[in-house]
Amino acid sequence: MAFILIFIIVLLLGHALLIENYRRWFLKIKPFTPSPDTRPSTFFSVIIPARNEEEHIGACLEMVLTQNYPPHLFEVIVADDYSTDNTAGIIQTIQQQFSNLHLIQLEKLLHQKQLNSYKKKAIELAIEQAKGEWIVTTDADCTVTKEWLMNFDNFIQKNKSVFVAAPVTFTNTGSFVSIFQCLDFMSLQGITAASVHHGFHSMCNGANLAYNKKVFYEVGGFKGIDNIASGDDMLLMHKIYVRYKTKVHFLFSSKSIVATEPMETWEKFFNQRIRWASKADKFDDKRIFFVLIFIYLFNLSFILLPFASIWYRNVWWYWLAMIAAKTIIELRFMVPVAKFFGEQKLLLWFPLMQPFHILYTIVAGWLGKFGKYTWKGRVVR
Repeated sequence: MAFILIFIIVLLLGHALLIENYRRWFLKIKPFTPSPDTRPSTFFSVIIPARNEEEHIGACLEMVLTQNYPPHLFEVIVADDYSTDNTAGIIQTIQQQFSNLHLIQLEKLLHQKQLNSYKKKAIELAIEQAKGEWIVTTDADCTVTKEWLMNFDNFIQKNKSVFVAAPVTFTNTGSFVSIFQCLDFMSLQGITAASVHHGFHSMCNGANLAYNKKVFYEVGGFKGIDNIASGDDMLLMHKIYVRYKTKVHFLFSSKSIVATEPMETWEKFFNQRIRWASKADKFDDKRIFFVLIFIYLFNLSFILLPFASIWYRNVWWYWLAMIAAKTIIELRFMVPVAKFFGEQKLLLWFPLMQPFHILYTIVAGWLGKFGKYTWKGRVVR
């Protein structure tokens, strides 16, 4: 019993050190302030993969196409991934108003060819047709700010970047599953901002990315990772980071936040997280891999410790003390992150979410490695 407790305490101390480092790095990030004297000059190709998104694609395109950015300096390419609803029809209607909106359909280009990563292929085909020197990606259920592209342009000119990750948030619909996702994803985004700024991890989210098209081809694009269902963002980022360590940046600005819809049900949420977890052992960036293994073992200890109550009566007190310590450690990090996203009130739910977060981390991590999941109507192994 003593050995088990010592091991768990070591995990707790390691977790505290890791989270405290993330907090320290996050607090060092200075918000990006665009220079009013910088004239827009970057031509962007905004790529939006879409599969059965008739409910969202119209609103998404309206916000992207009405940016406070010169229309002659950007185009929007929607890559329709075998949609069976009216996604393509909505896009074609909007095309009548905007000449810089283009549609490509995988169904016509791939002729039912079976793939394991349709999203990567959709982005790859769109990049082949892109006129822009810079690629920007987002998702069909996202909303962007009016300054979205302007901030990217200003940041790129100022920092001479080749890859820019930017913040993403979930829209809170008020349901328990939505609040849980908002808090969980907010913590991931805080870690992303802190670690990218510090140069510790190559992390990002494909809902809000920009990268130089020439550099994309220079590193071989998705070659070598194209058979992995997920990873069109982080795995590509690492390929570029290996070659351009000082030119991979995070755009830390509230005016650059992209909002996306949370999963409506727990089933869809788990499928999304299992999809994300499925690429855990595919990272060439072993720092990410070892951190993920550590976090998994740390959360697993919360499940294994109660079993010791069969032999030891006081185990539950240790368990509660561990939960309390974990909550305090993580809240210290979450407070400045929530302030950046303007979601401080959500932190009232944070202690309540701890048991659910531990359980989902263990289940999603295991199934991401050994299970299968359904995504966009497809079963992926």
